[in-house]
Amino acid sequence: MKYHFKIHKEKKGYWAEGVEISWANTQADTREELEKNMQEVLELCLEEPDDKSTFIPPMPDPSIKGRNIVEVSPDPQIALAAFIRKERIEAKWSQRKAADMLGIKHISQYQRLERGKTSNPEFGTLTKLKRVYPHFSVDAVLA
Repeated sequence: MKYHFKIHKEKKGYWAEGVEISWANTQADTREELEKNMQEVLELCLEEPDDKSTFIPPMPDPSIKGRNIVEVSPDPQIALAAFIRKERIEAKWSQRKAADMLGIKHISQYQRLERGKTSNPEFGTLTKLKRVYPHFSVDAVLA
């Protein structure tokens, strides 16, 4: 998952605005600091939406190109969590229903997966995700 930011240079530093996530904005004194800040704000927007119950994270648009446009990849755990949350909400499923479909007995285990708190999902879990969410792609999450 590679999201896009448009970078602007000012006299005393830089600022960047999110393209797919318009409220993902940040600033910094140096370009290196800006790159760290862009990843941090992106991950915060994906991980902690304002309204967790209905927020559908926008997916990156690979066709976005242009001058001063840079790609920023979130941590794979956060990308996976955002994808799962998006698919579940679009399917109009509760977390309980999604957990049942994945064969997860305890809702808290599913919630950890959707919050990006599962450090390394097992291969079996990834296989189940592909079965339950046909659009799921490990390549997309890791890109």
